[in-house]
Amino acid sequence: MDIVRAGNTDLQEILKLQYLAYQSEAALFGSKDIPPLKETLSEIEAEFEKGIILKLVDDNGKIIGSIRAKSDETTVYIGKLMVDPEQQKKGYGKKLLREIENYYLNKRFELFTSTRSTDNIRLYEKMGYKKFKEEKVTDELVFVYLEK
Repeated sequence: MDIVRAGNTDLQEILKLQYLAYQSEAALFGSKDIPPLKETLSEIEAEFEKGIILKLVDDNGKIIGSIRAKSDETTVYIGKLMVDPEQQKKGYGKKLLREIENYYLNKRFELFTSTRSTDNIRLYEKMGYKKFKEEKVTDELVFVYLEK
């Protein structure tokens, strides 16, 4: 397994992985109407231009995980941490998160997830992240923000 910086030619495959990986998140809400399942190729290309996208590649060259980050002067904003559902619970999410943190030294890290995503929250807390705010988006959706 290798974690390397994704290239522009990887974005379509990462987007397909995203649609697969975020099905479980959609199931928490009983709706596929969540932003990661509506993102387009042009939107991910725009993210690619503004930050870093890493990919986790298996021994056959297939992308089985990914993570994104962008930063300003003080804070790194981490998003779209995903692992192929068939490859989850093997520590790959931790490896991706650790690797993206290594790209930025002496910075504050921030990420968010749904309050319903208890597995994600547990992972982030194990990695040293602390909750610092919640934001109600709709009656159904509340984001919890974590920092390190």
